[in-house]
Parts: sequence; structure tokens; C-alpha cells
Amino acid sequence: MSGGCAGPLALVNATHPLAGDQPPRLLPPDPRRPEILLEPRAAGLLQACIRAAGGQDEILPVSGWRSRQEQEQIWADTLAKRGPAYTRSFVALPGCSEHETGLAIDLGLAGQELDFICPFFPESGACGEFRRLAPDYGFILRYPPGKEQVTGIAHEPWHFRYVGFPHSRILTDRGLVLEEYLEMLCRYHSQRPLYFRARRYDFEIFYLPEGCQPPKSGAGFCRQHSGDNRGGQVWTIWKEGRA
Repeated sequence: MSGGCAGPLALVNATHPLAGDQPPRLLPPDPRRPEILLEPRAAGLLQACIRAAGGQDEILPVSGWRSRQEQEQIWADTLAKRGPAYTRSFVALPGCSEHETGLAIDLGLAGQELDFICPFFPESGACGEFRRLAPDYGFILRYPPGKEQVTGIAHEPWHFRYVGFPHSRILTDRGLVLEEYLEMLCRYHSQRPLYFRARRYDFEIFYLPEGCQPPKSGAGFCRQHSGDNRGGQVWTIWKEGRA
């Protein structure tokens, strides 16, 4: 990722493709499957969330980062084997796949015969507990039911996306998908940010169009920013919360 799409809040879909095929820095989140890679922070937090859910023996990474070439091959193979309707529902076009960012992970239930495109990831057991804990570790269920017209992808209970905290918590609590969240954030600016409190921290979140400089005032102990792959940036300021 580069330029305006760099960062955990980058929107990647059919109308917002990636500009290039520059692989990010990557690490394996699970030593059992060293070939499956994620962006380093996402990899560490995924491992921590699986551990917190008690899923070390039950949850298995199925697919992480993919190169453009690999995505092209997956699209062609799925189209040939399962037809256009299935392929359009469950496989993103090359250049339009979140897997090319290193921020998306497909998970499956260990011990099952894993379907690479649609792995089984149930609502019960450690899988269900992972799903419940995921927002506290920066992950969202990227393609929930009822949002197909917004995301352009069918419900995928196995596909999780790292967006970072507190965004993962806000998205989940408000029942939003990433497209809706970024659209909502366009209404907030540095003088009127979105306020959110969690984990004894106060967060100020606002959007800056491309070319705008962030304000020097209002600094917290941590200032983060992420491109949105739409020409803008989302700024997040962490502050110590008041008792």
C-alpha cells in the first residue's frame, strides 16, 4: 500500500481498487501455517485474540495476504470451477481484494476439510468467542449479513479485517461496515471531531481531505492517521480519560 491508501482504514472494494501491487511488510500470525502472512501489527493482535478466545487448537488461519498474481489465479480458478454468480459473491476482482493489503484474514475451524474460498467458521465454541472478542483487538467481521448491497460481497462469517482500535469497536457497536463508517467520518473535522470513550481513554476522530494539514493543537499522547484509499485521511487522537 502506498500514498492515500496506506493504513488500516484503507477502503478496498470494486469501486476503490488498490493503486499498485506493492507488498507490505508481512509476518505469519500462526507458526503452524508460516505461509499465511499479515501486516505485523495485525498478525500480533490476531494471535493475541485467538489466544484470548482459547482457540489455539480450534482456529486455523486459511488465507491472509495475497499477491495480485495469486488473486488473479483464484478468480480464474473459481470462475472455471464454480461459475460467475458464485465467484462474484465470494471472490473480489484482482486489485479490489482486501487480501492484497495484508490486513484481511480468513479463518476456519481446525480439523475440518478447509474450503479455501468459504471455510467453515461456526458461531459456537472458540470461533464464536473469537468473533465476540475481535473488536477489542482491532478486527471487524468485514462482510456481515444484510450489508451485501453496500459491500458488494456476500456474507462471509470467516473473513475478518484489521482496522485498528477504537474504530473496530465503533464499527461493531453501531452495526456499520467500513464503507458506511468512512462516509460517516466525512462529517467530522478537527474542530468538531467524533468523540468516543473506551478503556479509560478519550478518542477524538476526524477526517481530513487530501492536502489538508492536521491541526497542531489538541494533541494527545498518541496521534494516528490512516489513508482511506479515497483521497483523504482519518486522524485518531488518544487522550487519557478523566476519572
